[in-house]
Amino acid sequence: MTRTTEPTRISSLPGLVGQQATVSGWVTHTRSSGKVAFVTMRDGTGILQCVVVKPQVSAETWEAFQQLTLECSFSVSGEVKADARAPGGVELGVTELRLIGPSALDYPIQPKEHGVDFLLDNRHFWLRTPRQVAIMRIRNEIEQAIHDFFYERGFLRTDTPILTAAIGERSGLFATEYFDEGNAYLAQTGQLYGEALAAAFGKIYTFGPTFRAEKSKTRRHLTEFWMIEPEVAFNDTHANMDLQEDFVSFLVQRVLERQMPALKELERDVSKLEKVKAPFPRIDYTDAVATLQKKGSAVQWGEDLGAEDEALLVEDYETPIFICNYPKEAKAFYMKENPADPRTVLCDDMLAPEGYGEIIGGSQREDDYDKLLHRIKEEHLPLEAYSWYLDLRKYGTFVHSGFGLGLERTIAWICGTPHIRECIPFPRLMTRLHP
Repeated sequence: MTRTTEPTRISSLPGLVGQQATVSGWVTHTRSSGKVAFVTMRDGTGILQCVVVKPQVSAETWEAFQQLTLECSFSVSGEVKADARAPGGVELGVTELRLIGPSALDYPIQPKEHGVDFLLDNRHFWLRTPRQVAIMRIRNEIEQAIHDFFYERGFLRTDTPILTAAIGERSGLFATEYFDEGNAYLAQTGQLYGEALAAAFGKIYTFGPTFRAEKSKTRRHLTEFWMIEPEVAFNDTHANMDLQEDFVSFLVQRVLERQMPALKELERDVSKLEKVKAPFPRIDYTDAVATLQKKGSAVQWGEDLGAEDEALLVEDYETPIFICNYPKEAKAFYMKENPADPRTVLCDDMLAPEGYGEIIGGSQREDDYDKLLHRIKEEHLPLEAYSWYLDLRKYGTFVHSGFGLGLERTIAWICGTPHIRECIPFPRLMTRLHP
């Protein structure tokens, strides 16, 4: 069987100067000055300016140019020419142009200002714009860097259930009937299963969608988001934070190395990202509360820290910071009691600079069977749903730690974009399930 030849991609054209090429893509702009016409196209790998000179092309090609409208698809053939002024440093001298898929004149997103709600209603088109393309390229780079980081360090990628009977956090749950088994819940975290996998493989990570039915409309919340959750056998809370700061430093440096054009498109101040290198400051919760009170916050010891408190804490730092050892009542049931202060647990939140807030929550896990059982009962959680989780402490318990990094919050910080909704292809918000 004869294979169809794949069209040349715009990104490869700088290596084809002086040669003939055929490129397929979509129209972003057209203009004409009588006998010379210009078409700017994109194909997902780059932007290309095409020059159509009427006396040098057939009548059919010139007529095809006249039919081009915003976002129609077409193919174009011609000679690749070097031009330092053109996007990517090359342009195409057109010899043939063919319309593939017409686009109606009322294409929703025009070259003008649109409101955010309108853009979200048309997210399937908004994704085609240069800013959104840049954010998605950085998202892709971060996702690949995540896998590279853990693979190079001997972690096993594992997948945990999305439907579960056991919950990990206090926030809202999405419930669904599960045959004759009662309610199942969309996973808030893969962590509990990750702990079981760490007992089998030593070092694991999960990477998947998680769901929180929180009625929140802040710029930092989605109801569906992606989370990366490593779990490491025999790591204590200090080793856990070491891993976190190495991980985040790696992700930032990777984007700086490979996605500078995307950062430039976003007008990101990269000098701020260049300062993100381990180690990061580690601040005890009690000290953090004292600092906040001096800065005018009304927060009291025992309360969780809100977004405004987090912004106050990071304003004096150029790197992320850790807030460690929160009060037991403010955190999840599975966190290890702090032997130095039983009112608190061995945990940490990593706060990103520039006011982006928490991007990681981590902890050493409670490995004492009786203490974990007591905490489950305190939280009025169903024992039958956690029997297998308690078994991990009954048969060969071990010190272990892990954390969860919110992918979209991390992308928002690295991109410098103010709202998390732009950091996932199709955001799910409290009031949005379309498209």
